[in-house]
Amino acid sequence: MGDRLSILVLEPYYGGSHRAFLDTLVRHSRHEFRLLTLPARKWKWRMRGAAIWFARALHKDRPRRVDLILTSDMLSVTDLRALLAGGLGEVPLVCYFHENQLTYPLGNEGQRDYQYGFTNITSCLAADVVWFNSRFHLEAFLEAAAGLLRRMPDYVPAGILDEIRGRASVRYPLVEMDQPRAAPRRQPNPAEPLRILWNHRWEYDKNPEPFFDAVIRLDEAGHDFRLVVVGETFREAPAVFARSWERFSAKIEQAGYVESRADYLAALAGCDVVVSTSVQENFGIAVLEAIAAGCQPLLPNRLSYPELIPERYHPVCLYRNDEELPERLASLAKDGRHESAGELRAAIVERFSAERNIADYDEAFEDLVGAVPGQIRP
Repeated sequence: MGDRLSILVLEPYYGGSHRAFLDTLVRHSRHEFRLLTLPARKWKWRMRGAAIWFARALHKDRPRRVDLILTSDMLSVTDLRALLAGGLGEVPLVCYFHENQLTYPLGNEGQRDYQYGFTNITSCLAADVVWFNSRFHLEAFLEAAAGLLRRMPDYVPAGILDEIRGRASVRYPLVEMDQPRAAPRRQPNPAEPLRILWNHRWEYDKNPEPFFDAVIRLDEAGHDFRLVVVGETFREAPAVFARSWERFSAKIEQAGYVESRADYLAALAGCDVVVSTSVQENFGIAVLEAIAAGCQPLLPNRLSYPELIPERYHPVCLYRNDEELPERLASLAKDGRHESAGELRAAIVERFSAERNIADYDEAFEDLVGAVPGQIRP
């Protein structure tokens, strides 16, 4: 174990999973962090201009010591390194990818601006090390990047994907799993209504329509249940939320964003099953938090979910398609959570909890700083 490092964090989009990742890392790491952040809004403008803002801010107030720079995919690393002064451009730099602009789903693919995808590609080439939040995300990005490069009419640079893969690796976010200290977990009781949790952003990429369709079918089949629908909300939530309030007003126990961490954990602890119908999920912090709180997960067999859930639990936790989801919910409403829910929780905590995995992050930072220039490992 070496000396404490001084790590400079440049985060243009300090909110959601970006903020959860950094706050947890800073809270548990043995190293020292200085954070320069911008609010989580106007992501396109952040990718265009944040590098200029950070470079000028550091020119005015440069830290006395910087051993490592940590930033995210919302920053143009290429622009940053070109603009940094006073030797900061030579400091080892890690770019952490929470998402990317080549695979993020759009309602109309023709509206995609590929310049942001190229920014992600050049950031990978300009960073010393690139960390992706899941294997699924890394492979999906490389596949999409290959597709974009094939669209170039000529003068396609050779070896780009091999170069990115050579400096890229998977490093799962650290997840706060402090549930036992925050609120008691709900014990299964078949005599009580099934409590169903939705704890995702209220946005189209979380695909809420199949979730509420499944709940409607559960209701039509005569099963008793209650809904807890929490998660970050925005100005324009999908219309299905408003329609569902009208239909299920008597069954909704809680709805809306929960500001307090303790209250949020208490809401999770009071539920039996957490459901996802997402079409975009590169990791899944919210789902893991719910599992740590004791919820039985029902997740689509796609995206990052098969990677997060140990394979022996796939038959219990993953469903094949939207048609199967109502059947799986009905089974839980009738019989309660699967008997393996406790074992799954223990496996998830062991694999992803911040307290058990922070040492790997700290050692990775130390290895990067101690590496010989040109020999930095992912």
